[in-house]
Formats: sequence, C-alpha cells, structure tokens
Amino acid sequence: MDDYTIGVLSNIGVVSFVALSAYLLLLTGEISFGQQAFFAIGAYAAGIATALWGWPLALALAWGALSGGGAAVLVGIPTLRLHGLYFSIATLAFAEMVRILFELFRYQVEIDGELTGPSGAEGFRNIRYIFDHNIDAVQFLLLIYALLAAALLGFVLLERSRTGVAFRMIGEDATLAGLQGISVARHKVLAAGIAGALAGVGGGLYAHLTTYVEPRIFDVMLGVHSLAYGLIGGLGTAFGPLLGVLIDIGLLESIRALAGYRMIIFGGIVALLLIVRPRGLLDERTMHGIGNLWRRTLLRLRRPGPGPGPGPGPGPGP
Repeated sequence: MDDYTIGVLSNIGVVSFVALSAYLLLLTGEISFGQQAFFAIGAYAAGIATALWGWPLALALAWGALSGGGAAVLVGIPTLRLHGLYFSIATLAFAEMVRILFELFRYQVEIDGELTGPSGAEGFRNIRYIFDHNIDAVQFLLLIYALLAAALLGFVLLERSRTGVAFRMIGEDATLAGLQGISVARHKVLAAGIAGALAGVGGGLYAHLTTYVEPRIFDVMLGVHSLAYGLIGGLGTAFGPLLGVLIDIGLLESIRALAGYRMIIFGGIVALLLIVRPRGLLDERTMHGIGNLWRRTLLRLRRPGPGPGPGPGPGPGP
C-alpha cells in the first residue's frame, strides 16, 4: 500500500472510535454534540503520558481511555435530568469549554534541550513515540484496527447482554424502561462512561498517528460528523457508524475530484437519509432481516440430505 492509502485507512480507523462513541449514546436516546471533547482529552492525556512521562504506548492509551471515560461520567451525572435538545446543547457547551481550556493549557518539560508538551493555542508537538520505537505506518495501522476489532467485539457482546437490551429500551422509552425495573440513571452514566472511553482511545491513537494536536482540531464539526456517521450508517448495529465513516472519509475524501464538494455532498446525504431512512442504512429492521436470512442459510447447510431410498423389493415368485 502507498502512503496515501495507509493514511486514509488510518484516519478511518481512528475516527471510527469517536463515531462509535456517539452511536452508543444514540442507543440510549441521547444526541451528543460533544464527543470530540473526550477525543481531545484522550489525545492530550495519551500524548503527555508518552512524550513527557515516558510511559509505554499501551499504558498511555489506557490512560487516555480512562481520562475520557472519567470525564464523560463527571459530565453525565449532572446532565441526567436533561433530555433532547437540552442535553445536546449541554454537551456542545462542554466540548467548547474543553477546547478553550486546551487553548489555555500549558504543561511543558525540557527533553533533550527542547521544551516539549502542550503550549496553549500553539498545540502539542513532538509526540514521537512511534518514531522513537521504530513503529512503521503499517504496524500502527494494524494496531488501530486490532483495537477497533476489539471494540466491535465488545459491542457484539454488549448487544446480546441485558445491559445492551436495557440501553435500547431506554432509547425507545425511558419512562417505560424505568417502570420495567431498569435503573435509567445508572445505565445512562454507564453508557456515557463507555462512550467517553472509546473516544479517549481514538484520541490517543490520533495523537500518536499525527504526532501533533491542537485545540482547533477538536471543534464542533468533529462532533457533528461523529453523530452523523451513526445516523447515516444505521442504528441497528455497531457496524453502522463504521459504514458512515467509510462513506464520508473512505469514499468522499478519497475521491480527490470531490474534495472541494465533500461537505456539500455529505450534508446532502445526511438530509436525504434522515427523510428516507431515519434510522440509517443498517437500521434495526434491516439487521433483523439480515439475521433471519443468515439463520435460514445456516439451517439449509446443516440440514442432512435425503437418505438412501428403500432397498429392492422381493424378487419375482417361482
């Protein structure tokens, strides 16, 4: 693969984490415009861990996930009483607050005679772990998709668990879910924490992929796009947001002739699908149909063929 293809695939993998983050909240019926905040927190936390503290990459990514998840829980607890537009505005306000705080945040350490670390609006440079440890672009790409595969496996297991069913019940009708004995508040905080951790992992990967982050990267458009990926790809499966990322970055961005019209085309696709397919391309009905088709196919493959026919009858009499 050439460098451009590797770059596009790496970008798809990293953005998929923040798309999955927004998707998980959509399952609980909440629309968040602020998942880019936890993406930013994970990026800065993981970058500081390797560049300034000398931590290994695995521990730094875990620290980014913990930071993003912890911040999401702290935001989720006071916003439990908010619903719909109020919750969306609250998450957007928090994300903008985080972005502005990072524009003021300075924490630098002298390493090899050079100051390294976040420097306010100038950004955070020299996150060089993968270069210092001879990790090439393909190896880092494989790491991104290994972690993404683990996240998708986690979603598959979650969907089949009582917690996953509770998330969808809350998304359909929180009041009815509460009457069924489901702790709505606890499940929403749990969903917020998991979503924040996913975004934090993506942010940590992004920081080490680009070796440089700055606050303006984590603006409102990143939050809008991460939300739109689930609405385009579909809410019936965790693969839906990935389909949305593939359409936007894999298709529209990779076709260079469309580069100048990408936002126009993307916005048109979102508007059209919200009218025609409000739950996205891979919505619950579609996934149910695919599941039934898969089960019928398996049954046909497992069904034994017809056995041997009856043996020859008695011969002719004397």
